[in-house]
Amino acid sequence: MAHMLSGLSIRTVQDLLFHLPLRYQDRTRITPIAALQVGTDCVIEGEVNATEIVFGRRRSLVCRLRDNSGTVTLRFFHFSATQVQNLQPGVRLRCYGETRRGSSGLELYHPEYQPIGDVEPTVTDQNLTPVYPSREGLTQKTWKNLSKQALTFLNPGTLTELLPYGVSGESSTVAIEAALRYLHSPPADAPVQLLRDGEHPFQRRLAFEELLAHNLSLLRLRKKTKSLRAPPLDDKRDLADKFLKNLPFQLTAAQQRVASEIKSDLSNSTPMLRLLQGDVGSGKTVVAALAALQAVACNYQVAIMAPTEILAEQHFNNFQQWFRPLGINLAWLTGKVKGKARRQQLEAILQHKAAVTIGTHALFQEEVQFSQLGLVIIDEQHRFGVHQRLALMEKAGADIDQPHQLVLTATPIPRTLAMSAYADLDTSVIGELPPGRTPISTVVIDNTRRDQVVARVRNACSEGRQAYWVCTLIEESETLSAQAAQDSCAALQIALPELRIQLIHGRMKNDEKNHIMQEFKNHNLDVLVATTVVEVGVDVSNASLMIIENAERLGLAQLHQLRGRVGRGTAASYCVLMYQSPLGQLGKQRLQIIRDSNDGFFIAEKDLEIRGPGEMLGTRQTGLINLRIANLQRDSHLLDQVKSTAEILINEEPVIAEQLVARWLDDSEHNAQV
Repeated sequence: MAHMLSGLSIRTVQDLLFHLPLRYQDRTRITPIAALQVGTDCVIEGEVNATEIVFGRRRSLVCRLRDNSGTVTLRFFHFSATQVQNLQPGVRLRCYGETRRGSSGLELYHPEYQPIGDVEPTVTDQNLTPVYPSREGLTQKTWKNLSKQALTFLNPGTLTELLPYGVSGESSTVAIEAALRYLHSPPADAPVQLLRDGEHPFQRRLAFEELLAHNLSLLRLRKKTKSLRAPPLDDKRDLADKFLKNLPFQLTAAQQRVASEIKSDLSNSTPMLRLLQGDVGSGKTVVAALAALQAVACNYQVAIMAPTEILAEQHFNNFQQWFRPLGINLAWLTGKVKGKARRQQLEAILQHKAAVTIGTHALFQEEVQFSQLGLVIIDEQHRFGVHQRLALMEKAGADIDQPHQLVLTATPIPRTLAMSAYADLDTSVIGELPPGRTPISTVVIDNTRRDQVVARVRNACSEGRQAYWVCTLIEESETLSAQAAQDSCAALQIALPELRIQLIHGRMKNDEKNHIMQEFKNHNLDVLVATTVVEVGVDVSNASLMIIENAERLGLAQLHQLRGRVGRGTAASYCVLMYQSPLGQLGKQRLQIIRDSNDGFFIAEKDLEIRGPGEMLGTRQTGLINLRIANLQRDSHLLDQVKSTAEILINEEPVIAEQLVARWLDDSEHNAQV
């Protein structure tokens, strides 16, 4: 059992005390059968009136249970011969389960049950029944026994009160011992709705402390990083002025403001730790280029890391186009660069012949060594873990403690998530799009109306525009109904013989992908049929129509990124989301959100509600996926108070801060933040 508990980061009695219930069952009262309501859990008692095995679409064991007020059906789809024997007419049962509407009226599917004697008094539980997070091999009965044993060690003074009175408002007035004892075993008269909603004062008390611990862990990381020395990068304007003069457009006010914030950070000897957020097409890359030029002008190297090869290639092409006229050499490093070419790139990086290095996670590898790394730019940070970001920091060079960091994301991060997962970073937001961009109109269409969509593509291309047609699969699959990209391309070439249509996908060789992409950019192709490789890093201003097949299979962030590939010119742009019926509730919800809003931050908030922080961040390294009692959406109103309290503790009470982190974060989470 110790091994199984260790897998849940439970190694001590204190760990058991802080392994809190997910929800509660009310088994403290018996509900008359006539008072049952659909969707509610309840305890009922009665006598088996009839039992039979029913053969329909699924074989099931059906029992009719009767009390003085009425009759209800108990239905079991999985049962044994012994079970049939034990549920004969005349047997009295006490059952617990959820009431549903079934073919015979109200039914309880697979309820828990136990026989009771005719003369035994009706004794129910005295407290609400906790339901704990678990894993295979650990039953709820085991958890109840373990928590009961742990509570015997919980006496006044056993756990240190770590929230200074008054620092955190009402939270510090609730004793932690009382909160834990109550939440492991709430009394029968406990406010069930408050507990279900996570709004009980004792839950808020612990949620506050847990969020505080996570915030402190990131602030501690920030404090450690800020204590190191980074190279001060003076603002030498020659390169930047030449760069801006060569651009065919002017920076927006938001770009200028953010560039000024970054310029100020880079000029200090304290490492910059800045997160740059901007919606699709807002111009983050140009701002990053200005930051890179400030480092290069001071004779320092820059590393730019992207999560995918196609995005890294796009950055490489952009920076080469911008920097080659300025006499700046670039290096290119991904997992596919091998042999002599790889050795040449590694040598150029080590000997400072390349001022800017662009690549994927290959930059993490031990053989990659920089001469003087002054600035690290990481695109789409949520696809990397905290430990990966730190690993790149260690490549700065012998005379540099820490390079400056600039983290970019085109996936807007909800404020609640930014305050929790990125508390170690300052935040800048480019909140406006370049002038001339037109809003994208989004429509949702059933796959059966495919002919109408094809006609729409023909009309757009006849007016001189271009279109993307995005599919979720490369090849046909027997298990998924998604239309394969290869089949879609062939079908479109037949339906639209007058148009130039080509396919691109992630399995192609880089040279082939680059050639096709360049042909599309040069308007030598009308329609680009693609998998989701075009999600990020593709900029074709003449493309005004985006078709996404089986859009219900994609998440909100991915749909928003794909839609952002159009609307980059002055022409009216459209995104058509095609779905396969029947559409599930979650798919319907996602498509409605995308259809109704172009606001990336609103979409990100909804994405957080649907997916939760762990999946949205794409990494366990933040520890947020392991929140035990706090909930970022529900408890977002606590975050301002959490932030101010964390700053007080990290500066004035470092010992208490350390104890809070140790109490709530297990060793792996703890170490990921150090």
